Amino acid sequence: MEDAQEELIEEEEEEPDQCGDAPPSSLKAPFRSSRMQIQRSSVCSRAYFVVVMVFFHVYIVNVIGLLLYVHYNNGPVGGDGGPSVSEGETPLPHPDPGSTERQAEGYAQSCRLPRIEGIRVGHVQQVSLMPDRTHAMRTLSLKPLLFEIPGFLSEEECRVVVQLAQLKGLMESRTTAAGRGQEESSQLSLSTEEVFSLLDLNQDGLLQTHEIVSHSRSRDGTWLNPDNLRQILSGLEARPTGVLTLEDFRRVYDQSQRPGKLRSRFNQRNKHTWLHQGPGSHRVLQALRNRLTGLTRLPSTLVELSEPLQVIRYENGDFSDAHHDSSASHLETTCAHSRLAGNTSAVTEVSCRYLTMLFYLSSVEEGGDTTFPVADNRTYEEQALLQDGVDLTDTQQTCGRGNVRIKPAAGAALLWYNHLSDGRGWMGELDEYSLHGDCPVSRGVKWTANSWVNVDPDHQQQARYQRLVVQRHGSKAGMEEHYQPLSHSDLHQDL
Repeated sequence: MEDAQEELIEEEEEEPDQCGDAPPSSLKAPFRSSRMQIQRSSVCSRAYFVVVMVFFHVYIVNVIGLLLYVHYNNGPVGGDGGPSVSEGETPLPHPDPGSTERQAEGYAQSCRLPRIEGIRVGHVQQVSLMPDRTHAMRTLSLKPLLFEIPGFLSEEECRVVVQLAQLKGLMESRTTAAGRGQEESSQLSLSTEEVFSLLDLNQDGLLQTHEIVSHSRSRDGTWLNPDNLRQILSGLEARPTGVLTLEDFRRVYDQSQRPGKLRSRFNQRNKHTWLHQGPGSHRVLQALRNRLTGLTRLPSTLVELSEPLQVIRYENGDFSDAHHDSSASHLETTCAHSRLAGNTSAVTEVSCRYLTMLFYLSSVEEGGDTTFPVADNRTYEEQALLQDGVDLTDTQQTCGRGNVRIKPAAGAALLWYNHLSDGRGWMGELDEYSLHGDCPVSRGVKWTANSWVNVDPDHQQQARYQRLVVQRHGSKAGMEEHYQPLSHSDLHQDL
């Protein structure tokens, strides 16, 4: 009975839809309202489905676009981007040297040379260089930016470096001071006319640029130092004819030999050797290089392409006059480390060292202090180095007058920057306040080691140099093999 009643209700509900006219009835109203709610719910469901599908398709399109972007930026690229491999062609088994080259060039073009902040003299900052300990780094001066780090090397590391240097053998330094009362060089017995005649290769009575260049490249002119070279070349450039007569030369050359002028010769007496720090070297040497890289936060490529470690032994009476480890930039000079990409017309090669790290491998009973004569002076003037007729660069006479003096302590290290920043993150002008020397050892033996980071002040030339190294060797190991035989016979002087 109830089933029949439900069928009758359904027939009555369907009839208005078929006929199109539904007489109002109070009984049918609830059923019509229920059907309209069902229709609205169905429409909402369909709209929601459409929205979901649209977002899904947009998501798929974005994923495909991202994959294409990654593919075309990291995948094989033809043309200038690198060698491409066509269909059916077997790729080369070795890595693409161009990618390494671009990495080296990109490093030099985008790299900024970080600098440690000195804050103020006496400021101490903790640096973590080894997993099991930290070091206290103290600021000794702001001009130059100079730091001292006690305990940088362990007693065992100091002993190993000294033993390795002894096994390799040490050589006498080339620039040794003459004995008291003796002539320091043959330049004292040469007149200006004789010097002019020796430089005038074709004996035409005129001094030309190519004759000066030829002399400088012979590396056999102990009586013509870089200061003389710059003065003579400046005189040549100032002359409209581009040549110097004897009278012109006399005015230029005699001025540099006036009594009371700062000595242009760098004097030292010690023994030294060079230790390779690359792959295949002793683990202690590699650890020191890595520690320097971590402390300075410099790119490892710069450190790896720099000079080997120089180990020096000072015995009783040995010393080194005050000097700059690096050199000022001049048009007639090129950096020794980047000479592969250097200016072939440059008169001479000079050392270009962004910073110096000095390791004390032993303590000294008496003497042997490291001195910075003009550190933190208010101003720097070359003539101010002459005090009461005494040259402050002469450490044998004026070591006690240095503004900052550090007594050697085994395991300690000094770090200072030889150059200022150029304001754009690269190496700028020479910091003249970095003038330093080694006082004579009075009693005992002093062992030190110098680690330099070489940077060419010419940003583009540094990039070209690294490109050439990569092209010649194609690997980091090749870089080390290339740099090991380079002549660093005696660059620890103001060239």
